[in-house]
Amino acid sequence: MAGLEVLYETAAPAITCKQDALICFLHWEVVTHGYYGLGVGDQPGPNDKKSELLPVGWNNNKDLYVLRYESKDGSRKLLVKAVTVESSMILNVLEYGSQQVADLTLKLDDYIDAEHLGDFHRTYKNSEELRSRIVSGIITPIHEQWEKASVSSPDREFPPATAREVDPLRIPPHHPHTSRQPPWCDPLGPFAVGGEDLDPFGRRRGGMIVDPLRSGFPRALIDPSSGLPSRLPPGAVPPGARFDPFGPIGTSPSGPNPDHLPPPGFDDMYL
Repeated sequence: MAGLEVLYETAAPAITCKQDALICFLHWEVVTHGYYGLGVGDQPGPNDKKSELLPVGWNNNKDLYVLRYESKDGSRKLLVKAVTVESSMILNVLEYGSQQVADLTLKLDDYIDAEHLGDFHRTYKNSEELRSRIVSGIITPIHEQWEKASVSSPDREFPPATAREVDPLRIPPHHPHTSRQPPWCDPLGPFAVGGEDLDPFGRRRGGMIVDPLRSGFPRALIDPSSGLPSRLPPGAVPPGARFDPFGPIGTSPSGPNPDHLPPPGFDDMYL
């Protein structure tokens, strides 16, 4: 693998265990797929810098390695954590933008010869298999999820506005009406619905009660007392007020007409 030997020889004085050798291999594989190393830890630090080399302090903790990477075009950032569990190492990678996670578990003895850490050519075993597992278990899933997220939420493009659309002083041309517009006005808003029901004089719109006095059609004089057993007193319904009759329009109050009642004592004349 071109470049891995140079990286290993550069980091060789700090490589003292199998975990160090595996992290060195992992680091170079990430770099060859278009990333730079930034630094160690979960958060950015003052000593962060883009480099193909392992950052300072990369192996201070032999049980937990935390490294950060950024793609060369700056579009993706990775957080890599490697935890040592007995004879294995669990790799966890998080892509910050899409929040995608990939995991991989490797057995150290399958790929690292602890007896020859000082000789690069004898340190790694099954190098091609190790490389294939890192690519298929970490690199490819992260890139595929990133591409899916980019396709599912593409940036919307709008055509540029013309000068006629952005000119605040332009007066729109007057177009003559080709037909008579309806007499109603625009709604007042969603909260105006039912407002006319609260106004007895019908000065607001949006009510649901049918008002025959304001229907707009020719009508005969409506008796407000229609449907009642007796007539309403004078002034009970102000002139021009919204009014819903108590019964069918045009009917007279129920009960006998007082103008047609027999005089008092009429029944006694025939007993």
